[in-house]
Amino acid sequence: MSVRETTFKYVSYLWDDEKAAELAGDEVALLIYRSNLLGADLRLTNYGGGNTSCKVMAKDPLTGADVEVMWVKGSGGDLGTLKKSGLAALYVDRLRSITNVYRGVAYEDEMVELFNHCIFDLSSKAPSIDTPLHGFLPFKHIDHLHPDAAIAIAAAKDGKQITADLFNGTIGWVEWQRPGFDLGLKLKECLEQNPGIRGIMLGSHGLFTWGDTAYESYINTLQVVEQCGEYLEQNYGKKGPVFGGQKMSSQDDTTRKNQAVELAPILRGFCSEKTRMVGHFTDDSRVMEFINSNDLEWLAPMGTSCPDHFLRTKISPLALSLSADDDLSNTKSVKEKLAPAFEAYRKMYAEYYEGCKHPNSPPMRDANPVVILYPGIGMFTFAKDKQTARVAAEFYINAINVMKGAEAISAYTALPRQEAFNIEYWLLEEAKLQRMPKPKTLSGRIALVTGSAGGIGKAIAKKFADEGACVVINDNDETRLSNAKEDFTKQYGKDIYVAALMDVTNKATIDGAFRAGVLAFGGIDIVVNCAGLSISKPLEEHTEKDWDLLYDVLVKGQFLITQAGAEIMRKQDIGGDVLNIVSKNALVSGPNNAGYGSAKAAQLHLSRLNAAELGKDNIRVNVVNPDAVISDSKIWAGDWAAGRAKAYGVTIEELPAYYAKRTLLNEVILPEDIANACMVFVSGMLNKSTGNILNVDGGVAAAFVR
Repeated sequence: MSVRETTFKYVSYLWDDEKAAELAGDEVALLIYRSNLLGADLRLTNYGGGNTSCKVMAKDPLTGADVEVMWVKGSGGDLGTLKKSGLAALYVDRLRSITNVYRGVAYEDEMVELFNHCIFDLSSKAPSIDTPLHGFLPFKHIDHLHPDAAIAIAAAKDGKQITADLFNGTIGWVEWQRPGFDLGLKLKECLEQNPGIRGIMLGSHGLFTWGDTAYESYINTLQVVEQCGEYLEQNYGKKGPVFGGQKMSSQDDTTRKNQAVELAPILRGFCSEKTRMVGHFTDDSRVMEFINSNDLEWLAPMGTSCPDHFLRTKISPLALSLSADDDLSNTKSVKEKLAPAFEAYRKMYAEYYEGCKHPNSPPMRDANPVVILYPGIGMFTFAKDKQTARVAAEFYINAINVMKGAEAISAYTALPRQEAFNIEYWLLEEAKLQRMPKPKTLSGRIALVTGSAGGIGKAIAKKFADEGACVVINDNDETRLSNAKEDFTKQYGKDIYVAALMDVTNKATIDGAFRAGVLAFGGIDIVVNCAGLSISKPLEEHTEKDWDLLYDVLVKGQFLITQAGAEIMRKQDIGGDVLNIVSKNALVSGPNNAGYGSAKAAQLHLSRLNAAELGKDNIRVNVVNPDAVISDSKIWAGDWAAGRAKAYGVTIEELPAYYAKRTLLNEVILPEDIANACMVFVSGMLNKSTGNILNVDGGVAAAFVR
């Protein structure tokens, strides 16, 4: 291929000459641009994987002398979203001079502390363990990526010979070694022994490529990965069917989704034995080809090869022995079938830990699987939050691609268990985990809040999202829901919420909303009954239609939502919360309020009844009673405001002040106040409280419960 070749089949060419021209002369900006393009193509590297660098001349701030500075992706972060703040900047000569005090592989972890003595820009990101891999190579621009097509060759039994033959000696080879200072020296040695090469393949790990400019490095990377992809494609099927052929066929799409919805909460319960997890489900065609294959049984336990993969997926997945057409409606029976598989997995992981640990190894982490394979149906992944679970699925798909390619050209080789352990329980990796921010209060929790496209419901959903929860937002108004989706996407991103059109009086739409939540996140922990409406009329003007509507939405709706939520919580068997947003009117009599007030009283007593019934399942049911929350409320946009104003002899405009003045605290009540009250109940501080009522009304003495 020529340098200006822009047509590729196995990678995406995204370089824009006009955009690059705007950055000309700023090598760091071009580094960031190149990194973002590479990170945008999951065939090149996955979220958080890989690192890139450039070397530039700069003025030493103390001496004024010209010095060579390397800008390299710092610890953590993602190439696709990399900004300058995510780069580390180091003096190249100081970094290379660390060799003067290097004591060998057994002591290489101590080199990481010395990186701090090499920092040029004190405001830059902390250097990563891969820093010396870039520093000991002389090239101006370097890419270190984990492309599936390249790792398939790197993880093949004959990978070294295949690399030499495929690239005619222009790509070097370095055997597997844990990333670090010594691996950087090995790259340097490889280059010295093979002058003129265009890149280096790291056994079982990934690829290093480079260039004198940002564009040359970019195009070199694409060309090398493209050649790997072509080679794999030419070899698929030559040795026989992919993955030994298909042992079974996938169920149809509807059946796959139905089985996933039935099973996900049960799996989530097992995986949340130690820490509450959030799930992700995919039936991607690449997953299905693998999990339906004859080779699944022996390939899956081998584990992954690239350290970036198994750090997120664990050493190996759990493959279920359930049949794809099993009846999963009997939760007790399904749990009895699955329990031995989970026990066996935990035992395997504990033996892996005990057999590989060192005297100074960190304590064993959660022994439950991250990746769960259900042949015929799909793949589930469980992690501390949705993004981590989704990324784990993406990485396991990478691992599937690697196994597929390696088996097509040779034989797949996983990392030895000890090497895998040395990465997973590396003290530097543990230190990185310890530096991570503490989980938010609702991290790992999943909430469905009815009527959450506006008003109180939206405030509650946002409060929960702010505190780390995943939320299922819903409304019966499509336009209102569309606006809320736009708002949530902008503020939180798509890993935090899922949206569903739902009418709380319609069981089919209720089932649809809970189904969306289970498919997106694996289950439900918190149900908030907030959707409502108000009708204020004198007794003689109240119609039967008014009465039925109030009771359908407020009472029947609360009943149906609680019923659906409790069913999922029971499947999970990890407890939960039901919060009912009722009203001061459940406790206080007022004029022109027979239908609404009595329906609210019914909601309140239904809450007590549910609390009494669901306590045995560790499901708490509590009530928040607002009063006169006018802001962003559809209730107050209708006839209710006029009715209440008429009842109290004031104008609609005077209502907020009227309501505030009648309270003991003389306060206007806002949606955020109700959201804060809900947070108190679900925050963990009131885990032993159920059947309670919390009034958030500014203090209305007539509504005092006791």
